[in-house]
Amino acid sequence: MTNWPTAPDIVRVGYVELIVTDLAKSRDFYTNILNLEVTEETEDTIYLKSLEDFLHHNVVLRQGPEAALACFGWRVRSPEEVDKAEAFYKALGCRTERKKEGFVSGIGDAVRVQDPFGFPYEFFYEATHTPRGIREFDKHGVPALVRLDHVNQVTPDLAATMEYLGALGFKTSEQITDEDGTIYATWVHVTSTVHDTSLTAGPGPLLHHIAFAVAERHNVLDLADRIGALRQSHLIERGPGRHGVSNAMYLYLRDPDGFRIEIYTQDYYTGDPDNPTINWDVHDQQRRDWWGNPVVHSWYNEASRVVDLDGNLVPLVARNADSEEKVTVGADGFTVVKGE
Repeated sequence: MTNWPTAPDIVRVGYVELIVTDLAKSRDFYTNILNLEVTEETEDTIYLKSLEDFLHHNVVLRQGPEAALACFGWRVRSPEEVDKAEAFYKALGCRTERKKEGFVSGIGDAVRVQDPFGFPYEFFYEATHTPRGIREFDKHGVPALVRLDHVNQVTPDLAATMEYLGALGFKTSEQITDEDGTIYATWVHVTSTVHDTSLTAGPGPLLHHIAFAVAERHNVLDLADRIGALRQSHLIERGPGRHGVSNAMYLYLRDPDGFRIEIYTQDYYTGDPDNPTINWDVHDQQRRDWWGNPVVHSWYNEASRVVDLDGNLVPLVARNADSEEKVTVGADGFTVVKGE
């Protein structure tokens, strides 16, 4: 598509809504392991936030029959931008729903859409404010998750999804390619970090992970030590380590429903208008882990389903990779190349 409609001005990813199958187990993980703060709680829904944020929540956990992503909530720059978001998706022929009172507690006027690739997005500006916790040192856990940093999406048509997000104002910071120019994964941003979301090619739509930032790299190790001390090391899927892509320190955990949570820190500033895009060769193993640590295959071939605006699982679309002599899986272009 060449003539995109006028896009809303997206500020950042505001929250993620997850459908969980055992609310009590999920509550224990997000509060006792990740030390997120509960800001509101009902019989079937829990709202949580990280240390640095002042909005009502970063995560919504909602009891349901099957674990799935219910929504990525993108905050826009003003109330008028919600109107632009609704008009943008209506012009694309996507299904939209608008609620002046919001779809979840703590959020005002919002529009939810099923985007062209099956992902449920929400756009909002109005939100209840809560006190920042940055000076409540008596309450800080080890470590403190300071903010929701980014999400990671698996999509069957990477090139088309990149074009669509480009129309929404996202810029590419890093990507993985091969000698033929095939793109396997890309990191895109609207803020001045490496990515607010990243895209990997594969059957989709699927949620690969959500990521929380910590203040310093030792916090990643602190959390790993805490999990070990609690004898919960089975929650760790991958890491600690340092990515080549993004330069960040990382630790990947799995929650009780298998949702993948990344603990993330030490990427870099991308706010200059001429910020260059870094291209990684798909054969360069340091893109995955700078130190060469092996990556478990579950990280490449397991991801979470997403639901539509009615709460039904979105059917998966197979990736069209007929032009490639490669099998690609997962969130950074894991490859099995013929002849290697």
